Amino acid sequence: MLMAVVVYLYTVIVFYFFCKFYTKEEDEEREENCKDMFTCFKFHLYSGIRAGGGIGDVLESPNGDPLELYRVVFDITFFFFIIVILLAIIQGLIIDAFDDLCEQLDSVKETLKSKYFICGIDQDYFDKESHGFETHTQAEHNFANYMFFLTHLLNKPDTEHTGQVMLLLFDKILS
Repeated sequence: MLMAVVVYLYTVIVFYFFCKFYTKEEDEEREENCKDMFTCFKFHLYSGIRAGGGIGDVLESPNGDPLELYRVVFDITFFFFIIVILLAIIQGLIIDAFDDLCEQLDSVKETLKSKYFICGIDQDYFDKESHGFETHTQAEHNFANYMFFLTHLLNKPDTEHTGQVMLLLFDKILS
């Protein structure tokens, strides 16, 4: 959102001062990239941000024009504020978000390795018992039984969901 606001501010400056630099004439065809404010804004968002050196890479050189110095300052500030600073902030936010997701995934994996997700009891507790963690996860709390139970509940009509029926079904699935 901040990027769009800053690009819009640059668009306003272009529309009022540098509009003549945004017109190209090639092979008797005239391409006006800044004929109105929306077209100018769209051109800056699409071409200016994608260009590695900013909007100055897309436009003709201002050599010999009375506004040359102002245009050079404009191109440099566009490059610095939009390309260098704002895109770096956005990339940093994206990388930080992915880093947070990876940390959450690692935390979930570690929890699944150390605790059984159905009953929440630590693996250390079951290792002290005679039957162990593997027996508990395969026989006592078999994951497939829970999946079959959930599938059954999803396929069952909603009008038949009662506490008693669910307890009976739960006992049959576990046995």
